[in-house]
Amino acid sequence: MLGKVVALFRRMGLPERLLAVLVLVVVVEFAANCFLFDRVNSFELRRDDADRIAENLVLAHRTLEHAEPDERGAVAQVLSTDRFRLVWTGPDDRRRGSLGLSNLRAQVVGIEPELALADLELHLEELPGKGNIGGSFRLSDRSVVRFHTHASAAWKLTAGRIASLVLPTLLLIALAWLLVRATLRPLRNLIGATRHLGSGPPRPVPERGPDELRELIRALNAMQERIHQSLVDRTQTMLAIGHDLKTPLSRMTLRLDDESVDPEVREGLSHDIEEMRMLLDSIQAYVDSDGRSIPAELIDIAVMVETLVDTSADHGADATYSGASSVTLRVRPVPIRRALSNLIENAVHYGGNARVSVRREGSGVEIVVDDDGPGIPEDRIADALQPFVRLDTARARDTAGMGLGLPIVAKAVRMENGTLDLRNRPEGGLRATIRLPLASD
Repeated sequence: MLGKVVALFRRMGLPERLLAVLVLVVVVEFAANCFLFDRVNSFELRRDDADRIAENLVLAHRTLEHAEPDERGAVAQVLSTDRFRLVWTGPDDRRRGSLGLSNLRAQVVGIEPELALADLELHLEELPGKGNIGGSFRLSDRSVVRFHTHASAAWKLTAGRIASLVLPTLLLIALAWLLVRATLRPLRNLIGATRHLGSGPPRPVPERGPDELRELIRALNAMQERIHQSLVDRTQTMLAIGHDLKTPLSRMTLRLDDESVDPEVREGLSHDIEEMRMLLDSIQAYVDSDGRSIPAELIDIAVMVETLVDTSADHGADATYSGASSVTLRVRPVPIRRALSNLIENAVHYGGNARVSVRREGSGVEIVVDDDGPGIPEDRIADALQPFVRLDTARARDTAGMGLGLPIVAKAVRMENGTLDLRNRPEGGLRATIRLPLASD
């Protein structure tokens, strides 16, 4: 039965859940009040406590009845004690408690029958103050005497009265907390899924929670599929175009071997064909599935960087390495190698030199590439990381490329949960800093 109730609650929408919680709180409050009302009605004191209350009431009634009206207030104060307080008021100032002690009244009247003629009323005080049992009686002139007294046996009723007030509030808080928690759990999964939109295969979110939230999750899952399919189609299209264009370029290269072609024309065309090949290679490197299908491996990033620097120096570039001799990372080696190679080549090509360093930094590794070039205008640094953007102020207009070098670097670093930072050095030149997390094992 409980399982069916839980299943029904899970199928409810958020408004229905809130209504169900409020109805449950009202039912609990009604049941608690009924239980308390029944206990109060049937409550009786021990004989000695009942005798004490009856004796005090009879004494107060007789004394105040014979006192002059203008003296009754003072007499009531004189008759009051720490455990039995009296207040004399006018005929219209009579307040009856909501929880009447009918059995206790019958018990007191049975001990002192004359109190029945005084219209005696007893009730449980809402909150204990001057006493936990209160009441009133009338004098012959219709004036009212209110009284408050303590009865040790009534503490259970007082505790029950307080519980009947506090319990529904506590229950409402607990149920509201459970409702919010149950609603936010699938919402947290939904938020987590949005962080991965467009960055790999879709990760369907389980359809849980209220109807409104399940509809939102269903829409997000469908959107993930559409985005992923769109990215796959784009990648396949770009790769197919790049592959198909290389075939006519190869044929053009073969035709240039014809001796009838002027050597000067041959050299110019060869240069243009090679540039076109480089452009196609850049496009393929940028759109080629992000490298996410390549498994991560433990590699020595310091050795990789030093090897790339040495290779660049062997080709005549002004490139130097300093820093750690060995730092182990778990990364995808191919994209990271391409990213580091791009940074070193950019530094050499646009800055004239490359000074590369690797060092441990807290729980990660920091790879810094400095050059002495013109740098990048501060307002164009963000643009430099966008694909197909060429910063003509920082490079010659006849330089080969499509502005994909730095975007490829940013993409590869982001894939490894790292960061790429570009900034101009105060002494001149550009500093590119890659930060990658160290291997956990």
